[in-house]
Amino acid sequence: MAATAVNLSSTSALQVDKPSLWLRNRRWDMIFMILSVLVVPLPYLFYLAGKDLLGLHPDVSRNIVNGFVAIAVGGPHMMSTMLRTSFDSDFRRSYPMLIRSSIIIPIIVVSLAFLNLTLLLTIFFFWAMLHVLHQVTYIVELYNHKEHVIIRKDISAVSLQARAIDYAVVLTCLFPMAAYKISQGAFAVGTNDLTSVIPHMFQAPWFFYAAASVFFIAAVAYIVKTVREYQAGVINWPKTIFITLTVIVFFPLAAFPNLDTAFQGANTWHSFQYLAITFYIIKIKQQYGNLNQTAPLVSRFSKRKDSLGLFALSTMMLVGSIVVFIVVYVLAKIIIPDIDPNRHFDTAYYTAILSFLWIHYYHDHFLFTNFEALDAAYK
Repeated sequence: MAATAVNLSSTSALQVDKPSLWLRNRRWDMIFMILSVLVVPLPYLFYLAGKDLLGLHPDVSRNIVNGFVAIAVGGPHMMSTMLRTSFDSDFRRSYPMLIRSSIIIPIIVVSLAFLNLTLLLTIFFFWAMLHVLHQVTYIVELYNHKEHVIIRKDISAVSLQARAIDYAVVLTCLFPMAAYKISQGAFAVGTNDLTSVIPHMFQAPWFFYAAASVFFIAAVAYIVKTVREYQAGVINWPKTIFITLTVIVFFPLAAFPNLDTAFQGANTWHSFQYLAITFYIIKIKQQYGNLNQTAPLVSRFSKRKDSLGLFALSTMMLVGSIVVFIVVYVLAKIIIPDIDPNRHFDTAYYTAILSFLWIHYYHDHFLFTNFEALDAAYK
């Protein structure tokens, strides 16, 4: 998967279909933004194969899938954020307090990992869902921006109402099934029961009914809006296909028994998209901007005609996570001598991952406000 993402992000071939509604061109958008949805079921299928065909213990199969996704795409995607933030002097100059305050995040993660791992995972799960959906709305807004600002300023269907409907159906699609599980007191990630730290007022049927009603209203509004745009001849097909597939795939995810691995499917798709869009933005800045001056290390790795260099740099940065994992794994056994094996692994794994992953979330809240990131390629 990573090799495909790498090979189609070449500097010498920034093939951009400027007059169309595609972000770059039809082939690139279909592979990385849309049809990459096909990777969503793969982690769960591999988990089932390990458990049912190979006879592995469910927790062993789950952790193998988690580890593979983390190394193959999840880890490189979270580290690639640094290529646009910490490694780039333009970003550091624009958001100095953001960079400095990032050090607080690992302190919080390590503290919660030992004091209350369940609370840590609860915060992680809901922030992760919001982050994944935030990326979806960012990509939606990139489509809106090109349509409204670049392609058809006079007949664009991009209005405040249309945006609100698109955002509503995207931001609510994951929550009905999650709310149902919470209302049933059966919301767990791996071996960790998250309902133990969720207020009891939400563990009731009304929470599911409310979440389902909000999504149903948003879905109906989205269908009506889409039909009207089609009838008026102003439908943005790339954006519409992207939103529709996202909602269809994300809606049932929280209903799966093994929520940990089910969400890894969404994480794989999310990471695949993120690597593609991040490397593309870096390539644009390299070709049309001042990447060599603001991020010389990134520029050096980006000089290959494909994005293997950028992927390699992002992957090499995973050494930091590996070091954290080893240190915490050793310390956990010393601090808690009789620690349960599942908790032992989870404490080290989630500390190593979340220390960097939450920095990635934090920085992306700012990166995901830059809707002009692709504009240089349209000129």
